[in-house]
Order: sequence, then C-alpha cells, then structure tokens
Amino acid sequence: MSMLFTPLALGPRTLQNRIVVAPMCQYSAVDGHPGAWHVMHLGHLAISGAGLLTIEATAVEPQGRISPEDLGLWSEAHAASLERVLSQVRACAATPLVIQLAHAGRKASTAKPWDGGEQLAPGRGGWVTEAPSAIPYAPGEAPPRALDEAGLARIAEAFAAAAGRADALGLAGVEVHCAHGYLLHQFLSPLANRRDDAYGGSLENRLRFPLRVVAAVRAALPENRILGVRISATDWVDGGWGLEDSLVFAGRLRALGVDSIHVSSGGLSPDQRIPVKPGYQVPFAARIRQETGLATTAVGLITDPWQAEAIVSSGQADLVALARGILYDPRWPWHAAAALGDSVVAPPQYRRCQPHGVKDLFR
Repeated sequence: MSMLFTPLALGPRTLQNRIVVAPMCQYSAVDGHPGAWHVMHLGHLAISGAGLLTIEATAVEPQGRISPEDLGLWSEAHAASLERVLSQVRACAATPLVIQLAHAGRKASTAKPWDGGEQLAPGRGGWVTEAPSAIPYAPGEAPPRALDEAGLARIAEAFAAAAGRADALGLAGVEVHCAHGYLLHQFLSPLANRRDDAYGGSLENRLRFPLRVVAAVRAALPENRILGVRISATDWVDGGWGLEDSLVFAGRLRALGVDSIHVSSGGLSPDQRIPVKPGYQVPFAARIRQETGLATTAVGLITDPWQAEAIVSSGQADLVALARGILYDPRWPWHAAAALGDSVVAPPQYRRCQPHGVKDLFR
C-alpha cells in the first residue's frame, strides 16, 4: 500500500486516504444560497475517491463575501439551502465533507473573476468593506472601514454561529480561513494591520483576533468535529508576515485544540513575488509539521501521483490538497491509485470502467 492511500486519523475522524479536495470558490450562489451548480460540483468531487472534501470559502456574514455570488452560512435559511444540496450529495457518496468559514475583509465586494474581479462600489452591487485598518488592498480601491470592538465581537460571534450551523448539518468539521489576504490574514500581517490597540503592533497583538475567532469556533464545535485552519505561511513581501511568524501562530493554534493546518501562501498584497514551481509551498508545511507536531496539509502545484506520494511518505506533510488540478481531472485519485498500484473507493455504478491491465483498483 502506498502512503498516499494509507488511512489517517485526523482529530476525531479517520480518513480513508491522504488526498484532500481543497476549497474552491465557485461564485455561483444567489444571496449566499447554493443551487444546482453546487449539487453538481460537490457531487462529482465527492465520488472522486479523495479522503476529504472541503466546501468552498463560505461567508459568515453578508459583508464578508468576496463577491455578491459567494456562498454564505450566516442564517438558518442558508443552512437549510445547504442541507438540500448535502442531502443529494450524501445520497451518492460517503466522503466526509468539511466547510471553510471565511470573511474577506478588505478583499470583499468584488466582481466575479470572469467579470473582471474589480472592486464593486456601493450602488453597483457592492458595499463598504471592513478591515483591521483603513488600508485598501490595491491602489485605487476605496479604503475599508477600520473595525471597532463592536465589529470584532460581531464577526467572532458570526464565525461561532456559522460553526454551530455546520455542526447541525452533520459536516465532519470546519476550516477557518486565515489565508490569502482575507480578514484574519489581514490581522496577522503588519502590511495590512496598522492598529495601535491590543489587536495591532506586536506579533502577540496581531495574533489576538484570529486566535479569538478560532477559540470561538472550537467552543462551538463538539469534540467529534475536525477543526482545521488555513494559513498563508508567508506574504512573499519584505516586511510582511513570514514563516517564523507562522510557526508561532501554529503553536498557538495547536494549544487551542486545532487538529490540522492547511499551509498555503500569499494573497495579502499585490506586491507579492512568488517563485511558483511544483511543490513550492511544501517546505512551509514540512517545517510547521516538524516544529509544532500539527498535522499539515500541503497544497500548490501538486499534480503528479509520485510527487504526492513522496510528500507524505517523506513526512513533509500528512495530507496533500488539490484544487485546480482536481477540477481539471476530477478522477485524479483514481488515476493516482492506478499509478501507485493501490485501490480507491468508487461507486459501484462506475466500477466497470476499470482499464484493462489494471487490477483491483476499485473497492
């Protein structure tokens, strides 16, 4: 058996293999509610053979959406809409699902990527954004409103309430989005956080609000739910958030009862300079795993089964996540199992497709 297809105990759950479908924004919700597209999107990924499927970044309040078309979980009505989708997906697949809870902060209120992705002004479908400090993401954008204590309390409560709804939906867990330049990452990075109160300045202060949110989510989830956090290990900008900061943050997350950390990078500043190549973020996951003992998920240009196998078998990460690669090849886990001489769970309706010359691929 390859290491990639070895079961893994992740917090309270045991996953059938080490392959994770990463959260991928679909920009296809209506007022935060999922629809037919989400049934199709999640349904075909749920029969991919991956060990875990992550539902896209889901806003905990309306102004936390990246775009007006983002998925939301800020009300019981949204939970009911998602339940209708989940019931159809679960009727066809037993893959455990988790949901990524998010707030976009100053990167909210934008058009869909295929509509240009520019910031939308109030009156043009957008809204006034909020952030740690009144610093826009990019030149020419309207500055966000700096959050006061009432706003911080509101957002922390919104994360906790959304986590409670995720639990009630029977999801396997929650991933808190602290990456890619969205709100919680904005608090972490000195490039976006210029506050002079208890939430800004020193590293300890900049950690304070993200840790407050994670603690609130942990308290809202029972022990039988996975709690993960996604981080950007570095801003890729001089003077910004970096790996040494991420190591401190990861240690604090583990102390709060976080089960795993999903290690990405970038997204905080348009000035970033990323040396993109296959596996370019894996060393970050490896260092965090080594120094904190947290289970880590590596992501970023992991496309080859042997590459994924090497990452987990060498102990650089516990899991590998695919995003665009699994959209391009939704049966990637099947093909990886065939390449590595292993097996994967597949629906009985599809088992007759096993290629000639491949033995015992499906179970």
